Amino acid sequence: MKEKKEPTRKPIRNILFIAYAMLSICLTTAMIDRMFSNDYSAISQCFTLNDGWDITINGRAYQDVSLDAFHFDLVNTGDSITMMRALPERLNCVGNALLLPIRQTAVKVYVDADQIYQYGLDRLNQHKTIGSGYLTIELPDNYAEKTLKISLTVGEDRAFTRFDPIQIYEWKNIYRVILTENRVPLFLGCFLTIFGLVTCIITVFALLFSGRFLRILCISLFSICIGLWTLCYYNVLLIFSMPLYMISLLEYLSLFLAPIPLVIYMREDVAALNRPLMCYLYRLLLTVQIAATTVTIGLHTMDLVHCAATLKYMQGLIVCNLLYFIIVEIMNLRISHQLVHKLFLLGMLMLSVCVFCDLLSYYLDRYHGMTLFPLKGIAPLGMVLFIFILLVSFYSNLTEKMMQEAERNSLIKSAYTDELTKIHNRRYCMEYMNRIMEMENPDYTVICFDLNNLKITNDTYGHAKGDLLIKSAAEVIDKAFSPYGIVARMGGDEFIAITKTGDSEKISAIMEGFQDCINEKNQAIPDLNLSIAYGYASCSPKEYNIEKIYQIADNRMYEHKQAMKRAGVDTPAQKNASPSPKMA
Repeated sequence: MKEKKEPTRKPIRNILFIAYAMLSICLTTAMIDRMFSNDYSAISQCFTLNDGWDITINGRAYQDVSLDAFHFDLVNTGDSITMMRALPERLNCVGNALLLPIRQTAVKVYVDADQIYQYGLDRLNQHKTIGSGYLTIELPDNYAEKTLKISLTVGEDRAFTRFDPIQIYEWKNIYRVILTENRVPLFLGCFLTIFGLVTCIITVFALLFSGRFLRILCISLFSICIGLWTLCYYNVLLIFSMPLYMISLLEYLSLFLAPIPLVIYMREDVAALNRPLMCYLYRLLLTVQIAATTVTIGLHTMDLVHCAATLKYMQGLIVCNLLYFIIVEIMNLRISHQLVHKLFLLGMLMLSVCVFCDLLSYYLDRYHGMTLFPLKGIAPLGMVLFIFILLVSFYSNLTEKMMQEAERNSLIKSAYTDELTKIHNRRYCMEYMNRIMEMENPDYTVICFDLNNLKITNDTYGHAKGDLLIKSAAEVIDKAFSPYGIVARMGGDEFIAITKTGDSEKISAIMEGFQDCINEKNQAIPDLNLSIAYGYASCSPKEYNIEKIYQIADNRMYEHKQAMKRAGVDTPAQKNASPSPKMA
């Protein structure tokens, strides 16, 4: 009966290590999250200005409006909105700030008749983008019971149909509240951006040596784009005092550019299908994506059409790309059933669900005031998982290709390597000679070798001693001639060397070194009695055909072998005294 093999413990150790790493990450993340949120209840104390507003939209007045229940028709470029209400009574009215959310509108803020803040009017007059996000407006001291007036001028068509909550915070806490409420997008956005930048820098250098790292470059660029989009979309970059229009512009650009590296990443999977229609659709999608992004950025730069106006079209194009990618991966999975395609299909489905949820959440919040997810950052979390799957599938694919390449190289090496001596074989030598025949004005020398006394050694001492003699001869020839060209075993007891020089003085010096190597080998192995006959010929202006040069060298090697037999050369010392064949 066969003995049962003990199960290997290496997979168990790997699983335990992965579990330990994941547990460490979760515990560390939870600890950092507690550091951010442990005093949230204290710093988030605010007064929400929700009720009691008098609102005028393009001359139409609304009295005693509650913002969370108030909806109106879509406002367009140039529409004017005025909002007024009395500020609350507060015991301490020093050091407070208004957190005002806006969507593509220029703003003037008054307390009683005094203007305390203005944003975006100069950009609106120049037909430039204004941006969306939060404005933090410092309130004057003793603002209690005074009248707050907010004048809005819309800068884009179909901007919004409702107002977001307006709140008053202590000035020192307002940015901490923004970061705490958006801590998940903060973690994910920073991770994606830093990871993408580091990977991109490393991959750029790796591409200098191999094009196989193009896909990892695509992953890093996609990660950078999604990371920046996350930081902008959730207003995290406000802490760096960046202008709101710059944050919005960076948000649009990162979102519009993100699909391009993802489409390029898919090129190999589309090519693997070998379907002309799918390849045509791929080229069409890539062309349309690049053209649409380029045109959109160009129109925005010239202030003809802003990115905000083209957002829904670019979002539709992103959805089309995702649907196409899902179809490609399903088709690949039906063909190969490889794990890499299963992982990528899973990642694509996760990304599609995240994008769908994000779009749904965006439009519900923008036009209906509904929040789809109470916890912010669901979409970026899904994208982090998708990028992780991309990395796993890339490295799985890369590992498989490297193994295939290593196997192919091993087969090629075995096809051109002599099994016994581990030097080149006859096939390699013949192909090398064919390459020399294609060269113009070649300069080379062919040396033919024949091992003496092999048959006698095999008959007297056995084939093990004969194999030792063959391997010793190969080592001596390889040591003496491989620095100057190639060495090969032609079969049996015949060897050849082809040097890259035909200079007679250099060849003579090489041959002297060859004799020294034989002597060293015989001294190193007692009773070896290594003896090798040789003959060589170099190309010349009269004759450079390598086949003829090889024949001349072989004939001279045969003459040398006969001369050694007649002289009774059986030892290295006697062989060194024998005359050497002359060069052509």
